[in-house]
Amino acid sequence: MSNDAPQTTFSRIQDIVGVFLLSVMAVMTAWCGFESSKWGGEMSIAFSEASGARIQATSAEGEARAAQQFDLTIYAQWVLANADGETELVQYIEDRFTPHFAVAFDAWQADGMQENGPFAVDEYVPPGEVEAAELSARADAKFAKALGDNQRGDNYSLLTVLFALVLFLTAMSQRDVRTWIGRVLLGLAVVVAIVGVGILTTFPIKI
Repeated sequence: MSNDAPQTTFSRIQDIVGVFLLSVMAVMTAWCGFESSKWGGEMSIAFSEASGARIQATSAEGEARAAQQFDLTIYAQWVLANADGETELVQYIEDRFTPHFAVAFDAWQADGMQENGPFAVDEYVPPGEVEAAELSARADAKFAKALGDNQRGDNYSLLTVLFALVLFLTAMSQRDVRTWIGRVLLGLAVVVAIVGVGILTTFPIKI
């Protein structure tokens, strides 16, 4: 009778621990699934924003190229008129420079025309060039964020598998197996659960 009492006590403790683990791991598994879904949504949004920014950047780059092509055409006429010494035509063409090209042209002349042309000076900034650079940087940042969110979702998915392993080990420990096998399985389940929860506390949370 005295030998059965400790055995019964250990069995009850094992049952209580098993039920506790099953309950907690069920909640943890559901939580990881929820977080994985949330981070997957964040990833989709970030990818969409990256795509939108990339499209806008392409449009801005097209605007900048069109403006540069127009400036090149006008500048070519200025070069020809200047080479022919047609002063009035030169002035006529200069009066029709676009504002951004006029700034670069003045800077080029003020520098003694050392560069190959107004397009080579830092002051030449066609419309859309700055916007294109900013949008490209934004697209890159959003793309990087999307990759990070995807990794976070994958991490939660992996934890779901880990907690599922805990559920499996706990369930096996409750089956009709030898006492020491049941205790080993339950002990292993507890260790894996502790490791999993420890890892979970390091993950970012998205509500």
